[in-house]
Amino acid sequence: MGGMLFGFDISSMSAIIGTNQYLAFFNDPHGIQQGAIGSALAAGSVVGSVIAGPLSDWMGRRDSIAFGCIFWLIGTAIQTSVTGIGTLITGRVLNGITVGITSSQVPVYLAEIARKERRGRIIVIQQLAIEWGIFFMFFIGYGCSFIAGPASFRTAWGIQFVPCFFLLIGLPFLPRSPRWLAKKDRAEEAIQTLANIQAKGNIHDPLVVAEWEEITTVLTAERLAPAGWRKFILNGMWRRTLAGFTVQAWQQLSGANVMTYYVVYIFQMANLSGNINLVSSGVQYALFIIFTSFIFFYIDSTGRRELLVWGAVAMGICHYIVGGVLSAGEYVPDGVGGNLNVLIRVTGSKANTVIAFSYLLIIIYALTLAPVCWVYAAEVWSLETRATGMGIAAVGNWLFNFAIGLFIPPAFHNITWKLFIVFGTLCFGAAIQFYFTYPETCGKTLEEIEELFSRGGPRPWKTKKGNSKLDGLIDEAINRKLSVHDTETRRLSSAAGAGQLSSDIEKTAAGIGGGAEHVETGNKEATVS
Repeated sequence: MGGMLFGFDISSMSAIIGTNQYLAFFNDPHGIQQGAIGSALAAGSVVGSVIAGPLSDWMGRRDSIAFGCIFWLIGTAIQTSVTGIGTLITGRVLNGITVGITSSQVPVYLAEIARKERRGRIIVIQQLAIEWGIFFMFFIGYGCSFIAGPASFRTAWGIQFVPCFFLLIGLPFLPRSPRWLAKKDRAEEAIQTLANIQAKGNIHDPLVVAEWEEITTVLTAERLAPAGWRKFILNGMWRRTLAGFTVQAWQQLSGANVMTYYVVYIFQMANLSGNINLVSSGVQYALFIIFTSFIFFYIDSTGRRELLVWGAVAMGICHYIVGGVLSAGEYVPDGVGGNLNVLIRVTGSKANTVIAFSYLLIIIYALTLAPVCWVYAAEVWSLETRATGMGIAAVGNWLFNFAIGLFIPPAFHNITWKLFIVFGTLCFGAAIQFYFTYPETCGKTLEEIEELFSRGGPRPWKTKKGNSKLDGLIDEAINRKLSVHDTETRRLSSAAGAGQLSSDIEKTAAGIGGGAEHVETGNKEATVS
């Protein structure tokens, strides 16, 4: 539902900006004016991303998402009662604050509760939710386009209340993040939550024992790190900050938003109009869902680096082809169909080529950068920095989303087909950075990823997926018959040496440890005391 809010607001404009009702009521906005309307969501999302980290660290991942919904309800009410461009922008900015909070903290929450073998797929669910939101809202807007007058877009925008209500109803039934609980020294609750998620409530399961030891060991070390902004820069953290920020920035600079926000304009250039244009644009969103659903099953076996590098290269080629074909089109100074945002028209085989490669670009994006950029950005941070770090990453996403949203309509007007050449070149730039600076995180625990970005870590292009050390810790827990009590005792001894004792965790260690229990995991059995 958090992702669906994102999708609803993206698509709340796509099917509507070309309708006569919208153009008449808002006096045919184009150029920078339409850019301001389109980018208002991103402007609010930058604000939401900035406040999301501190908010999430204070009140928790789950509760910060619920808090963000307040802005959505207010923003949607303003859009539904819109009186002009000013109120429309205001409503979209408020909705954007919600999207900034949810888009940064939903991946954090999912990354912290998921098993390493399924983390990619779990986070891809958010991308799928975004795409379903885009798809539903596009065709809601299309259906409402048959309603006369301002009621057309008011009805479509009012329907944005629905996913927010479902999200608010469902959130109380979800567990808190065990890693956030550990960070807050609520160890007993954290262990039980971890056991509920990973082992059907059995706190003595070897997987729970091993993962809890890894969480607490890393957390103890992280608490010795510099405070404030320095923890995002010093001791090699700048590598993670750079990766988290740029992977989200490149998702926007790849030019995919030209298709998701303004595909109606592009298909007008390909000589489509009216309902044919809208339905053809809707097909793009269906392809988005189909191919992201496909990669859902393979993202944790394929690896992040390959998808990022080759996805960016393939998208760059598509941009070059679309731009090259449009460069041979007819220039229409008064706008195709009177739309001053669309000044080029191609017909026949050229139009078919533009449509085909627009679809192909979205297919490639759905298989690669769309899901993987969210997954990667959620994985690279340490526990102490994850909430604020993901907020920084989301700022990268929304800052460039805002800039591009503001830039695209004037660019259609001023540089026309050259816009696609710009985005194609940026895609090749992204591929170069992905290859040389992004280590492979697939199949690693969140704690192991810290080593990949450390000062003495391996070269990114030499890293491989899998080979997690957690499997060895599980074997150790089984062979040595370790319990959560043992890992707590070991951690407390280490913390005492560093002057970091926590009385709450000490009590937890004493309270959890007793008893003997027989545990079976797969084909391995152990008696843990």
